[in-house]
Amino acid sequence: MKLWTAPTHELGSRRLRAVRDLLEIAFEGVFSDDDWDHTLGGVHVWIEDERGLAAHGAVGQRRVLHRGRSYRVGYVEGVAVRADVRRQGLGGAVTGELERVIDGAYAFGALSASEAGAGLYRGRGWRVWEGRIETLSPDGIVRLPDEEGSTYLRPAAGRPLPDAAAPLVFDWRDGDVM
Repeated sequence: MKLWTAPTHELGSRRLRAVRDLLEIAFEGVFSDDDWDHTLGGVHVWIEDERGLAAHGAVGQRRVLHRGRSYRVGYVEGVAVRADVRRQGLGGAVTGELERVIDGAYAFGALSASEAGAGLYRGRGWRVWEGRIETLSPDGIVRLPDEEGSTYLRPAAGRPLPDAAAPLVFDWRDGDVM
């Protein structure tokens, strides 16, 4: 198995179809067109084996306001491992490469983790954001209480995380904001 890294435009239609298929299966049919859109446009990391695509993750840029400053944040999306190769370190390998991208390009990393995926991120040093989560919506700033407790941050190499005394205000996007 080999780990690959490339921007969306280099994946090609066949590989992008394989990624979408993997994500739809891994998320048990709860993977919308908006979720797919959120996965595109950044850097993808994937592993292939003799059966095809075995694991995938992507990181793209989001803007986050905190204490009057706008941060470029590496937001992790579309992390999945094919069922027959789970618990073999592939998710960790993909996440490790995503973290390398975050370290080189962003102030910090962020993601919204499912209960099933949270252990992977906690084990790699990602921390639950203890503060408020908000979004800059078309109607102004709106609190996202359902995202509090499932949003994880990771400092980029040598950079501090924001303090939880002030909210993180994420940029708006269609579908699930987080």
